[in-house]
Amino acid sequence: MSKATYPLKLPASVKSAAARLAKQDGVSLNQWIASAVAEKIGSVETADAFLRRRAGNAKPGDMLAFLDAAPATPPEAGDRLED
Repeated sequence: MSKATYPLKLPASVKSAAARLAKQDGVSLNQWIASAVAEKIGSVETADAFLRRRAGNAKPGDMLAFLDAAPATPPEAGDRLED
């Protein structure tokens, strides 16, 4: 496996938390961060593939019929940002 270096600047609080978790896992901070990045890549690529399969050949305009049928009611309690 070829490796590349990348200078990474993290907020001190994020680095401290990552270092603590790496220590709990018994791995180096570098190894822990590499694993976290690989995990994120996997989840994003998996989500992207899933959503593309679900969308099929749909186009944004295909959703208008559903939106037009939705009732024009205010959000329920707890669904507002200011709640």
